[in-house]
Amino acid sequence: MCRWLAYSGTPIRLENVLYRPEHSLIDQSLRSRLGVETTNGDGFGVGWYAEDAVTPAVVRDTGPAWNNRNLREIAGHVRSPLFFAHVRASTGSAVQQTNCHPFRHGRWMWMHNGAVTEFHRLRRNLTMAVDPVLFSLIEGSTDSEVMFFLALTFGLDQDVPGAVARMAGYVEEVGRAEGVEFPLQMTIAVSDGEQLWTFRYSSEGASRSLYYSNRVETLRALHPDVEFLQDVSEDTRLVVSEPLGSLPGAWNAVPENTYSVVHAGELDLRPFVPSDGQW
Repeated sequence: MCRWLAYSGTPIRLENVLYRPEHSLIDQSLRSRLGVETTNGDGFGVGWYAEDAVTPAVVRDTGPAWNNRNLREIAGHVRSPLFFAHVRASTGSAVQQTNCHPFRHGRWMWMHNGAVTEFHRLRRNLTMAVDPVLFSLIEGSTDSEVMFFLALTFGLDQDVPGAVARMAGYVEEVGRAEGVEFPLQMTIAVSDGEQLWTFRYSSEGASRSLYYSNRVETLRALHPDVEFLQDVSEDTRLVVSEPLGSLPGAWNAVPENTYSVVHAGELDLRPFVPSDGQW
């Protein structure tokens, strides 16, 4: 599958999160500890929101993240208050730039770890539900991108949790109609540049790992000598596929069937249930 992280808070250089931690995302691209695959070398992507920019910037490539000089250059110079990063392990779709995450539409960014089970069988029925206006904008061949465009079709602009719930419910309905017992496995991050939403869900109730960082003020009290914690404000949070290090008290597991809303340092956890027949 894949590994990803989402950052929201004090504007920082991307390298502070992508490269410097003990078990950074770059390290996870080679040595994932909690993923299905140890190595995630089938491409990578970073996306970030910049001041005064209408849409997020997205850079993606098909090679492994661990030895990409352009990624290192970008990470050392780009500063952002909200960014995504993703390292990919393909579940069967082609290794090509248009299949790398994050995906972008307007002000929205989306990335995913997991799979639509038997996607090759369900793909036609799923894509036919995408709004015709959006359909021609699908560039790649992944289940992740189709999930994004289904969520856009189902009202992502108006209600993010509701749109993702409708997308998940539709995938499950189509899958089960084709005899797929557990159609959906997903951890998802989505943002409009102001707020960050993350989701952890699977049809079988055994979702891929997902963690969120503790409050900065709590971590400062526990670890007053950690430089990074002195340089960021109290509205800083991360959500990650697996912890970036072993700092005690830093990370909390996102519960099964849960979504979070991150804004101004607050992280609210709420139950996630796919919609039943509301498309």
